Amino acid sequence: MTTTPASAPVNTAPSTPTAGHSRIAGAPISWGVCEVPNWGYQLSPSRVLDEMRDIGLSATELGPEGFLPADPDQMAAVLAQHELVAVGGFTPVVMHQPGHDPLPAINRILEQYQATHAEVLVLSATSGLDGYDTRPTLDEDGWKLLLSNLSRISDRAAELGVRAVLHPHVGTMVENGQEVQRVLSGSSISLCLDTGHLLIGGTDPAELTRQAPDRIAHTHLKDVNSQIADKVRSGRLSYTEGVVEGMYRPLGTGDVDFKTIVDTLQGNGYKGWYTLEQDTILTEEPRGEGPVTDVRTSADHVRSLLAPSGARAH
Repeated sequence: MTTTPASAPVNTAPSTPTAGHSRIAGAPISWGVCEVPNWGYQLSPSRVLDEMRDIGLSATELGPEGFLPADPDQMAAVLAQHELVAVGGFTPVVMHQPGHDPLPAINRILEQYQATHAEVLVLSATSGLDGYDTRPTLDEDGWKLLLSNLSRISDRAAELGVRAVLHPHVGTMVENGQEVQRVLSGSSISLCLDTGHLLIGGTDPAELTRQAPDRIAHTHLKDVNSQIADKVRSGRLSYTEGVVEGMYRPLGTGDVDFKTIVDTLQGNGYKGWYTLEQDTILTEEPRGEGPVTDVRTSADHVRSLLAPSGARAH
């Protein structure tokens, strides 16, 4: 849960990103907007998008269904009104259940992408259950179907000029290191490097970046308190309880090695987005600044890592 004292000053002066910083994007989850039922108090799109723009972010992920208008043209108009580019969005998809074809729903989402010129379809192999606190275990047939559907969705997205990526995520069918490696070896789909979910699932995100930089086409940058993450990994806390206890931190204040990650990606010619995420649960409309305080800290940290070495030292 994120809270801010009522006396916190409100800074609405926008930061103008340089060309090197123009691939930094926001995500509604940092403002507590989430697809999970009963996740918490949901802020309005106007507040979230205004605050993204005011701190100098150039783009946003689209958020869960219902956050923006479902009509593709209306969605595009809302983003244009707030002077933000559409990156794409986190898309939970059931891909392992026999008799369930995910493509019809994907086609509807891709219509929105065409209207908003979004670039990245961020797939999550959801369990089919609400939330991320429990999940079933896949058998061999389930894995074959999941990998096949990843290829089908990736091919369909590519036909429309959209890059599909698989997002390893706590509480989904691809969570831990062994499962991530199975996706890498058993499919050609690119990855969304979510630094927080990888770390919680037992994968060192910096090491994965060094091992497979060519498979990383998108990033979700999350910082993590490793002590709380250990409790979630061991089952002493549920994922939701970990979020409430402050498992996610502003970038640069937790235990993820972002310098190595960013340096490795940039050295490998990475041209994708750096999406800032700090999963947050709100209980009410924030007084004062609210979640944007942490997002500003995260944005400044990434800008410092992307700055030329001389400017960074200065």
